[in-house]
Amino acid sequence: MISAVRASVYSLVAVSFVLPLHAQGWIIPRPCGVVRPMDERIHVPILDCRPNISRTRSDVRVELSDRVLKYEVEERFINRGASVGEADYLFPLPANAAFQDLKLSINGELVSGETMNAGEARRIYENIVRSQRDPALVEWMGHGLLRARIFPLNPGEEKRIVVRFQSVAPREGDALRVDYFRGAAQGAPSVRDDGTSSFALSYRPVPELGTPFSPTHSIDISTRDGRREAIVRGDARDVTLLVPLRREAAASISMLPFAPGNEDGFTLVTVTPPLVARNESTPRDITLVLDISGSMQGRKMEQARAAGRQLLGTLRSDDRFRIIDFSSDVRTFKDDFVRATSENVRDANRYLDALEAVGGTNIEGALREAMRPSAVDGRLPLILFITDGEPTVGERNVDQLASIGNDRNARGSHRRIFTFGLGSDVNVGLLEQLALEGRGTAQFVRPEESVERMVGVVANRLVDPVMTDVRVRVEGDVRLAKILPAQTSDIFADRDLVLLARYSGSGRGRIIVEGNRRGTPVQFTSTVDFPDRDRQNAFVARLWAAQRVGFLSAEKRRTGGEREVDEEIRMLGERYGIPTEFTSYLVVEPRLALNRDRSAVGGGAMPASAPPAATMDVARSMRFESAKAASAQRAANSVAALDSMSAAAPRRDAVAASERSASTRVVNGHTFVLRDGVWTDARHTASMPTTKIKPFSKAYFDILAQLPELRGALALGDRVTVVGRDRAISFADDGVSELSAATLATLVKAW
Repeated sequence: MISAVRASVYSLVAVSFVLPLHAQGWIIPRPCGVVRPMDERIHVPILDCRPNISRTRSDVRVELSDRVLKYEVEERFINRGASVGEADYLFPLPANAAFQDLKLSINGELVSGETMNAGEARRIYENIVRSQRDPALVEWMGHGLLRARIFPLNPGEEKRIVVRFQSVAPREGDALRVDYFRGAAQGAPSVRDDGTSSFALSYRPVPELGTPFSPTHSIDISTRDGRREAIVRGDARDVTLLVPLRREAAASISMLPFAPGNEDGFTLVTVTPPLVARNESTPRDITLVLDISGSMQGRKMEQARAAGRQLLGTLRSDDRFRIIDFSSDVRTFKDDFVRATSENVRDANRYLDALEAVGGTNIEGALREAMRPSAVDGRLPLILFITDGEPTVGERNVDQLASIGNDRNARGSHRRIFTFGLGSDVNVGLLEQLALEGRGTAQFVRPEESVERMVGVVANRLVDPVMTDVRVRVEGDVRLAKILPAQTSDIFADRDLVLLARYSGSGRGRIIVEGNRRGTPVQFTSTVDFPDRDRQNAFVARLWAAQRVGFLSAEKRRTGGEREVDEEIRMLGERYGIPTEFTSYLVVEPRLALNRDRSAVGGGAMPASAPPAATMDVARSMRFESAKAASAQRAANSVAALDSMSAAAPRRDAVAASERSASTRVVNGHTFVLRDGVWTDARHTASMPTTKIKPFSKAYFDILAQLPELRGALALGDRVTVVGRDRAISFADDGVSELSAATLATLVKAW
């Protein structure tokens, strides 16, 4: 059968945006095409074959090497229906991942592809479909979402797909964190999971890496061929593995190079801050700015209130806070900062509950009020700005509004601004520029996502800056260029700073990381070798290129774009095999490759069409989704920390969505109630002796080694309070990092 379907690419893009993203791929059956009559006046409807497609296997293998995670995902799908059908395989890349390749099983063999101009790839694909071949076209669809068109999927036929990508392993406290989401997609009811799945992590056992642990699953650990391997057991959707990481009292700097030999090299630099004494924590002045204009009615207003409550739950006793809400006018909870006492926090929650969405959007007034108080020496000023739309009252020029948030020349210039955009109607350029000028990050939230989770993650991470206004340079014959992230960064306790850059020259070089801590200059140094030729770490180049594309995309939106920027994005996509807005990845049968230009391109593809209104909606959604991807890449290594986006990702299926909205869970016979962002054992009382432990610290792993039954409760989240016989353990960011032998024994005895 020849496919002459007029199903527009726009329609598929629009459908894909309403699906929750997860790292496991899924298939969406496409309508069947019919042969177009020679007489174009005869109308032939598109048939809906609805093939009965099931996933039969999903195997994930992850290799940890030099702080880089190398993923290989192999999935199998079968058509259990009675008719031939075309399908789309969609695979969302995690934030900050660098796509390597996708392979499709053709006649029993796995065939790779090549990156090319997006328009040419589409034309080739359409004409191969006409000849009943099996290609896989991977297209840029926002947020690193890859799409592989698969045709035909015959009755009883099984397809095998392999996707490979890399990402930097984020540090979570005293451990490296490995995440994978393997939920099924909503919106694709004809695709079932009726097979098996596996997940395996392997790495070489070195002194600084401990034995893996999972708060979500049971795992089997073995060592063979000089490698340690952790095999996950269990059916929970979201897989999290933690690999304990030994930390030193002093800061450390590591460098991973890739030097092709005929051009500038690439380097991945990881800066691990020193351990900081708990009594040195920095008090914060946090300002929450909430949009309560008329467009925020309904779900968005609920999100804003929940975000406010989540933020209030992260405050410490030495913090101060403000709440600013704005529509046509600007209002405040109090005239100035107030201490985070229990009384003030309670009153603030009542204030949030009373907010109503009505009026215009006065972003200028809200920004000026947020920037009004002078920063106080010795305190960390942070602004979290939540909105859903365009400015309609006061100043509307993006550059002028962004300049309000740039106080680098003012007293207290270390103020940071973090923006959160709700829905695709938001002005992504404005929020990105505000974050850039304020040296924070921008994050974009779909209606089904949890903005409160994102706000909580950012607030919890921004606790103790080890170094602010970080600058990195090299002394010697080596020079760094095109460093990513490009903006000034901060280093916070329990987080690493990861930089990607190009370098020229070779030989010994002294990496210097310098900045400030509470007004005092701080410097970390390390001497390393920058090779003239070293081709062992090619993924470093792809990681750099992926982040460079994200940076250029953000700059393009900020400045309106120039031809030179488009050309660089195109070149990066084609050279490093990265799907971008200008490049796609095509897999074809080997015997077709030689005749591609002569036979496949000829004839032309059917033009796509979409109603003008639908086209505008899709264009707006594409800007929103690409902003999510670009901002996630930029946020990965800045103050929001490596996991600020991945940890804030929504649960991936309908069951998880309903779980997220619930306030009660039962785990191992214990009932937990969500109170102020903490999953609290219903038996807990205020008078009960309670030991606080910091998540992912040495104390965390020590208690879990002694009390493995706590793992089920900790799968609920990072903030959990669980009760034993006569004592409670609370896992919170202000908990202890180490337990004495006597305290550990007391806790075990109390259980």
